[in-house]
Formats: sequence, C-alpha cells, structure tokens
Amino acid sequence: MKVILKEDIKNLGYKDDVVTVKDGYGRNFLIPQGKAKLASESALKMLAEDLRQREFKLDKIKKDADAMAEKLNGATVTVSTKAGASGKIFGSVTSLQVANVLKEKGFDVDRRKIVLDDIKAIGTYSAVVNLFKDISATITVDVVTE
Repeated sequence: MKVILKEDIKNLGYKDDVVTVKDGYGRNFLIPQGKAKLASESALKMLAEDLRQREFKLDKIKKDADAMAEKLNGATVTVSTKAGASGKIFGSVTSLQVANVLKEKGFDVDRRKIVLDDIKAIGTYSAVVNLFKDISATITVDVVTE
C-alpha cells in the first residue's frame, strides 16, 4: 500500500514522502491517526503541485533574505538607554529594542530572529540577525546613554 506522509515519522520517512507500507499498518494506524493519506492518483497530483508551489515560495523568500542580508551586514544600530555614572545600564538592552531601531531604519526584522549577547553596559556589541535557515547578517549595536 502506498501512502503520502503528512508528518515526519521516525524510521519511515519525512513529510510529503510517498512510501510503501504494509496494508494493516497503513489502514489501521497511519490513516486513522492522521499521519498519512492514501496515495491515489489525484492525491499524488495534488502533492506534486503543492511541492512545486512551495519550492517557488521558498525561492522567493530566500532571495528576499539574501537581499536584506546584504543591506544589513555591517550596519550600525544605536540604542540609547538610561545608565548609571559607571556606565552600567539600568536593566539591559533587549532584542525588542534593537528590532524597533531597525524598523525605524527601514528593516522589518522579527525580534525573535535577533541573537544578542547579554548587554548590561555602555559600549559596542555585535548581534546576529537570522533571516532564513542558513542566511544571517551581523550588525553592530552601539549602546549610549540618553
């Protein structure tokens, strides 16, 4: 029996793989659990179309991420915050603050994609912005007093 997997299954395959399983395993476990669907001719055509469209969308997202990475690499972001006389910040600089400054500069970056060290003092730091699976950019974060 051929089935199309709807999710990754250990020792069987990954999502959207067409695999051959024993009839009982497919009919009594995979299909009722919603982990697979029967690989009929129409389902295979739909799968091929979905994969083609997904590949097109991922290609566009990757190109956009490449373009943004080129613009962001080496960019400097200045974050102003309250600090004591010794240069120690009240609190810390977060990825949300960096994302807001980037947004003001015209870069719409999700705060969860910014990897930032623990910043608790005035100075210059580096941060990594993960734009896609294997595409990232390094920016410089200058922390100054208000």
